[in-house]
Amino acid sequence: MYPSEFKRVVFTREALRDRTAQLGKKITQDYRGKELILIGVMKGSLYFLSDLSREIDLPLQIDLMSVGVMNSTGKTGVVRITKDLDYDITGKHILVVEDIIRSGLTLGYLLQNLGTRGAADVRLCTLLFSPAELLLNISVDYVGFEVSKSQRLIGYGLDVGEKGRNLPYIAEIKGMRN
Repeated sequence: MYPSEFKRVVFTREALRDRTAQLGKKITQDYRGKELILIGVMKGSLYFLSDLSREIDLPLQIDLMSVGVMNSTGKTGVVRITKDLDYDITGKHILVVEDIIRSGLTLGYLLQNLGTRGAADVRLCTLLFSPAELLLNISVDYVGFEVSKSQRLIGYGLDVGEKGRNLPYIAEIKGMRN
């Protein structure tokens, strides 16, 4: 994707940095004295996870998970974990870090799965949240920015066809709708 295909920049590099710093301070306050593990949901959360972790002034661990939605023919269907955790989360405080939450269906599966592993608690942080699209009753504890249902976004981890993740800002794409 090229900038000429973008409708507008929605969140600048500076806005992303400032909001991530605010979230990091709040998370630091909320988790002081607790064993925290950040779990990034790949691939989209990697940029946000990296920046957020540096804004949290606590000792912490970072782990990654990947969740795919496939059936036996490789098309959309059943949710499954394609990359599982490396660490035991028993007794730990878990903060799942996402790039964007829209329907919440895949995330609902992930949260249910993590909830069976003996963590002290499992909470959720997302950079972008579209509450109008949420289909499950999921509590989102930390939200960077709310976005509208009609926005199709790229950059800072968000991709179109695996391209555009590396943009240092988030832009809305021309002509793409939900």
